[in-house]
Amino acid sequence: MGGSTPEPTYREVCSGKTGHAEVVQVVFDTEVTSTREVLEVFFTIHDPTTKDRQGNDTGTQYRSVVFYHSDEQRAVAEDLIRELDLATTWAGPVVTEVRPASKFYRAENYHQDYFRNNPEQPYCAFVVAPKVRKFREKFVEMLKRSE
Repeated sequence: MGGSTPEPTYREVCSGKTGHAEVVQVVFDTEVTSTREVLEVFFTIHDPTTKDRQGNDTGTQYRSVVFYHSDEQRAVAEDLIRELDLATTWAGPVVTEVRPASKFYRAENYHQDYFRNNPEQPYCAFVVAPKVRKFREKFVEMLKRSE
């Protein structure tokens, strides 16, 4: 999402030349989970202080960004970022962009459920798995609500 190339492939997005960010689109029921809770998970499982970088992955396609679908979502994201900065939750300031949602391009089928289908792949084992564990430990109550 967020780039200028129409109908980009996953590989094109990963090249960093399309302007798109590699994102997931989270669909949730606000009667069960609030926008703030979704964003608290987001800010817990990645480093929002590194511009155009997540771990060893660098480039604008790896920027920290929240694409909002309503003014309410925008306001919640901006408020939470201010709170995180004021609380000095991170060593540096949060650089997460807050932008209006544009067209979401779904990755090709081979990239769907990638972690589930490739748990032994080094990136999945050493980067994704610890984030999933962290989520399950910190947000156990949220998981119980979804059962």
